[in-house]
Amino acid sequence: MQALKYARAASVDDAIRLLRDGGEAARVLAGGTDLIVQARERRREVHLLVDIKRLAETMVLAYHAPTPPDAPPGFYIYPGLEVGAAVPLYRVYGDPDVQRHYRALVEASHVIGGTAIQGRATLGGNLANASPAADSIPAMMALGGVARVVGAGGTREIPVAEFCTGPGRSALQPTEFIVSLYFPPPASRSGSAWERFIPRNEMDIAVVNAAAYLAFEGDTVSEARLALGAVAPTPLALPDVAAALVGRPLDDAAIDRASAAASAAARPISDMRGTEAQRRRLVGVLVGRVLRKAAARARGEEVPA
Repeated sequence: MQALKYARAASVDDAIRLLRDGGEAARVLAGGTDLIVQARERRREVHLLVDIKRLAETMVLAYHAPTPPDAPPGFYIYPGLEVGAAVPLYRVYGDPDVQRHYRALVEASHVIGGTAIQGRATLGGNLANASPAADSIPAMMALGGVARVVGAGGTREIPVAEFCTGPGRSALQPTEFIVSLYFPPPASRSGSAWERFIPRNEMDIAVVNAAAYLAFEGDTVSEARLALGAVAPTPLALPDVAAALVGRPLDDAAIDRASAAASAAARPISDMRGTEAQRRRLVGVLVGRVLRKAAARARGEEVPA
C-alpha cells in the first residue's frame, strides 16, 4: 500500500481546494471499492484521498415526478431522479422510486460485488472509474443519465454516454469530480432492462452486459436507447441501432435486426474471459433479451429481474 494522506471535505468548495492543492495524485473517495484496491496494488498513484461522503450534495437520493398538468401557475419541480455520487448501491436499488421507475438501474446495481461491497460502492465511483466492463454504466446510459461535475472551473453537466474516453479514462479535468447523477423521468408507457453474461453466478466481471430503454405510443416505439459493456474500449452507446427502432412496432423482426446491428457495432477483443466471436454472439442474445424485457415492462407486465 502506498503511503497517503486522508482529508474529509467539509463542503464542495473545500473538496475542490483539497484536490487542487493535492495535485495530480489527489483522488476523490466516494465508495473507494476500486480506488483503494488500485492504490494497494500500485496500479494508480494516490498521495491524498479526499473524502466526499459527508457532503449533502453527494448523499442526495430523491425522485420528483413530472409536474402535473393541473398544477397551479408558477408551480414547478425539476423532475427525475437525482443520485449523489457517494450514495451506496444498497440505497439505490432499495429505493421504492428507483424500483418503480428505473428497473435497469436496480438490476445493474444489485449485482456489483457482494453485500459488503454494495454497502460502500457508488454509481458515481463506478462511472469515474470508467471501466469498459462496468455493470452500471450501460444502464445509466440507457436511462439517459447525466453527471453533474464540479471543479475549479465551475459546474458542468456531462451525459454518461460521453463520460468515458478510454479504459480507466474520463472527461473529468483536474480538480473536477462528480457530485451527483441525474436521470430524466421515464415516459408513462416505458420500460427498461439490463442483463449480463458472466462465467460464475456472482462477484465476477461481465463478459458482455447490455441495457435498453423503450417508450411507446400505442404499438409504436416512440423513444429508444441501447448500450453495451465489455465489448469496446469504453461502455458503448448504440444511438443508430436504437433510432432504427423508433416509429415502428417492436416485433420479432425488429428485435432480430437490432440484435444483429448491435453485434456488428460492437468492437470486442478476445481475453481470458471470452473470445471476440463469443462476445459478438452474446451481444445479439442480450440485446434481444433486454428489448423484450423493456417492452414487457412498458406494457405493465411484471418481469422478474
